[in-house]
Amino acid sequence: MNSDAYLWLTFVLLGLATTLPRAGFIVLGSRYALPATLQRALRYAPAAALAAIVVPDIVLVDGAIAVFNPKLAAAVAAVGAALAWRNPWLPFIAGMAVLHGLRAL
Repeated sequence: MNSDAYLWLTFVLLGLATTLPRAGFIVLGSRYALPATLQRALRYAPAAALAAIVVPDIVLVDGAIAVFNPKLAAAVAAVGAALAWRNPWLPFIAGMAVLHGLRAL
């Protein structure tokens, strides 16, 4: 097989690997229910995925963990504002103010 055929085979297999698990829930519908424990665990999947994307960007600077960086301080300020007040805009404002203030220094 040449490299083009390998490339197309890879595309098709990756497409099937991403489509079949999703289609399984649609096709099976309500005929099959997930166990209650798994359903409770899946509620945390979006937060875990978001944390896996955001946390490395916050704590890493040039590929190394940096405890003192503006992004980490801004994230701490945003989380603190979110926990202290119920205003949905305040964490954004606090985080951006800290980030831009520390970058200006």
